[in-house]
Amino acid sequence: MKKQFLSILMLLLCAVGYSQQKHSKTSAFKSYKGLVMAGYQGWFNAPDDGAGRGWNHYLSHGKFEPGSTNVDIWPDVSEYKKTYKSPFKLADGSDAYLYSSYDASSTDTHFKWMQQYGIDGVLVQRFIGDVQRGRGRNHNDVVLGNALRSAQKYHRAISLMYDLSGMGAGGDSLVIKDWKHLVDSMKLTNQGNNQTWLYHNGKPLVAVWGVGFNDHRRYGLAEAERIIDFLKNDPVYGGCAVLLGVPTYWRDFGNDTEKDPHLHDLLKKVDIVHPWFVGRFNEDAYPAFKSRIADDIAWCKANKLDYVPTVFPGFSWHNMNPRAPQNQIPRNRGHFYWKQITGAIEEGADKLYVAMFDEVDEGTAILKASKNPPVGLSHFVTYEDDIPNDYYLYLTGYGSKMLRKQVPFTETVPAPINHTK
Repeated sequence: MKKQFLSILMLLLCAVGYSQQKHSKTSAFKSYKGLVMAGYQGWFNAPDDGAGRGWNHYLSHGKFEPGSTNVDIWPDVSEYKKTYKSPFKLADGSDAYLYSSYDASSTDTHFKWMQQYGIDGVLVQRFIGDVQRGRGRNHNDVVLGNALRSAQKYHRAISLMYDLSGMGAGGDSLVIKDWKHLVDSMKLTNQGNNQTWLYHNGKPLVAVWGVGFNDHRRYGLAEAERIIDFLKNDPVYGGCAVLLGVPTYWRDFGNDTEKDPHLHDLLKKVDIVHPWFVGRFNEDAYPAFKSRIADDIAWCKANKLDYVPTVFPGFSWHNMNPRAPQNQIPRNRGHFYWKQITGAIEEGADKLYVAMFDEVDEGTAILKASKNPPVGLSHFVTYEDDIPNDYYLYLTGYGSKMLRKQVPFTETVPAPINHTK
């Protein structure tokens, strides 16, 4: 009898302690508060990079050639160790080159920039529709693994953002299976108490994006709730803090939000509310939009939730959608971006999410952009002549210091002078 009791006791102790084995107790980054984090797509490929995906995400409708590409900003690749010749030509007739996200050296370059410019870290995007298949899953696993190592090397915060876009009904089982796969194979959140995985409220943070939109997605709130419940409560793989990515008008069920009050029930289960603002306003319309952030924060405080608004430097997706104008939401020498950063801080935001670090498809990237992009049938957005190619890295890092009150608050956009020193 005594032996049986001890066996049962040991099983119970193992069951309780097992979840602790899956996640380290803490991290070097204990809270999202006071940080400026950027989204990190990591989805670009080149034919010879070893991933077997061709010109993935650079191409448009299966083609990558002058007149057919998805990107509106051409990245500056002068600092990358490994680049790939594209079918595009520069103004002097020379070949134009690109990088692959699959290469560890590309990831290393990006995280080195984050450290250099004072950007706190990234949330690596993981599209559940992409990781179901062999090459897609392999690519995403490789990029995430490289990002984990570079985050540790350069002491940058890192987390994962599941983007549910493209997920089908019942797809929650795929997310749960994938999270188990990552935790077991990569030990995402179990690399010691000095790891750089972003924690919040004493738990490893995981983001789930794309919940509550009214754009006829095949999944709904039921799938999202099962994912949330698993990440929060599973005795082995759960115990996580959850950031939920929702539409702009989530609070009052406006414009882009489905009219189901259960969305608010889901929000009350998570830790951080994260509305998507990209494309919702331009520089002229932003002042009228700004007060929405204060009202969002008030709702979250009343419900004991944290809140992180989106800021983005500009927007352009003409090459992807030719009917849309190029440079649709202009950057205006950083003034548009800076208005959002200062506006969010003024309204009470204590953390920011930047869309995006490397999103050259929709023209929201803050990485170094080419001042001399290819010429010909495709046209690319370039910064103004007096704006350096790294200006948005600089502004993002400056905004991070300002958020933490390490530099004085200023509504005047910092001048791009000697900012790499």
